Amino acid sequence: MAGVAVVTVALIGVEKYFTGPSTPVFDYSGEPNSDQFVHDNLLATLYQEMGHAMIDQLELPLLGQEEDAADVASVFLIDALYEEEAAIEITYAAADMFLALAKETGEPYWASTHGPDLQRYYNLACLFAGADMDARAHIGEDLGVPEDRMSWCEAEFDAAKASWGAAFEGLAKNAPAQSIAYDGGTETLTEKLIMEEIGSLNEDFAFPNKLTVAVEECGEPNAFYNPDEVRVVMCTENAEWLRYLPLPE
Repeated sequence: MAGVAVVTVALIGVEKYFTGPSTPVFDYSGEPNSDQFVHDNLLATLYQEMGHAMIDQLELPLLGQEEDAADVASVFLIDALYEEEAAIEITYAAADMFLALAKETGEPYWASTHGPDLQRYYNLACLFAGADMDARAHIGEDLGVPEDRMSWCEAEFDAAKASWGAAFEGLAKNAPAQSIAYDGGTETLTEKLIMEEIGSLNEDFAFPNKLTVAVEECGEPNAFYNPDEVRVVMCTENAEWLRYLPLPE
């Protein structure tokens, strides 16, 4: 069948400060996921790593897990920077990714610095809906957020805004700027997307130090922020991994 491939995909395993056990792999034979699904999840991943960069560069205090804070930053950025239709599309794509990972990996790796994928799924859905409950409550419901959790979503987003809002305002104060540099090619979907996104981010934010966002081979599907180099790395392997991730029905 045209467009069908068999691919062995490694699940994301390298994290900012801690590497867990060997990453599990799965074999998938089926129709590839759409360009839009890959595109939207690359954006969500980029903004999660930008959250790490902001925490580091702005020396933001943490009262919990950094990965949780970066997840919140990603939702906050998508809500703030994108038109409603695009923001909803990215949210659904990222939610599908988390749900697929929860199904494929089974028992969470409890020593991970990331929260369990199913928890990240519900946090994403709740925060995004909570940003505008009048217009988005149906999204939380559609994604299966329980009623008792939905009652807290608006307050959760308000708390996130109180935590992150001042940081974003500080970064926007001296924008536009050229404080984010792109390091990569110009041919692939990932390269074109990240290069274009960096141009847009330079219009919105001015980082205190030069931040580099690179697209490069890593040997596995991954993305990470290196604080020693002030560098976000988006691994080229991510696109294929997303392309063949078995999605929930």
